[in-house]
Amino acid sequence: MATLPNPLPSLASSGLDLPPGSLVDATLDGPWHEPLLWYADGPAELRDWPRLRAAGRPLGLLPVLVTGGRRDQWPEEWDLCPDDTSYPGDHDAEEVLAGYWTDYAADEVAPENAGPHTDGSAGPGSWPGLAPVPAREAAEDADVAAAGLAGVIAADPDAWLGGARMALVPARRSADIPAAIGWSGPMNHENDVARLCAVLRSWEDRYDARVVVLGFDTMIVSVGRPPATAEEARALAAEHYAFCPDNIDQSPPYDLDAYAEKAVLNQEAWSFWWD
Repeated sequence: MATLPNPLPSLASSGLDLPPGSLVDATLDGPWHEPLLWYADGPAELRDWPRLRAAGRPLGLLPVLVTGGRRDQWPEEWDLCPDDTSYPGDHDAEEVLAGYWTDYAADEVAPENAGPHTDGSAGPGSWPGLAPVPAREAAEDADVAAAGLAGVIAADPDAWLGGARMALVPARRSADIPAAIGWSGPMNHENDVARLCAVLRSWEDRYDARVVVLGFDTMIVSVGRPPATAEEARALAAEHYAFCPDNIDQSPPYDLDAYAEKAVLNQEAWSFWWD
């Protein structure tokens, strides 16, 4: 994967004012040749996100909250796989999603929840294409929205995630954070997380999305410009299904339209979980 020079090895001399924390080089195949991320030893504080984003970005570091989740699994135990990760820019978001849709929707999405095949036969239908950019204007800057969500979580992290800590990752853009660390959370869905990052890049462009939280197999994304109509939400729900089928397949009522109304329409945060 093409990356910027990694500033983490010289973090101690970077001038950043950081709380006590740890550099992580642990991967599924043993120690990586350089650190993949830094994360704090203690809970995130309310102002950590905007402060570390402002200070870290000139160095090539972006913030993300990490969580141990219910099993208390912190990044050293995440089975990171940087050696198996390509570059997000080498993938096309629509091609990635269309492939997932073909692989999963035919068996899982009920016919009433998707359009007919182009030949008129019954079934979940062919890939409907990328959802349009919402007609609404963003209410605030995307990074301000991300900081706001991070602040809400930091104010009461146990209520959200069982604990959340600040982390810094060497990445060009928020969408690339999972690929930059070789995150393996969606392993049972996709072995190369850079393909999912290509979708996250597209969501950055269309919805002002930012990756705010990563856990062992969970992700929370802030959304600066969410869908504001049922039609927009339903179109995007198809992308969510392709991106993370477990959000619908393993969450009642197991219905794409209900998911669109509950988890997509006007929602300023999207949560994903892979079994």
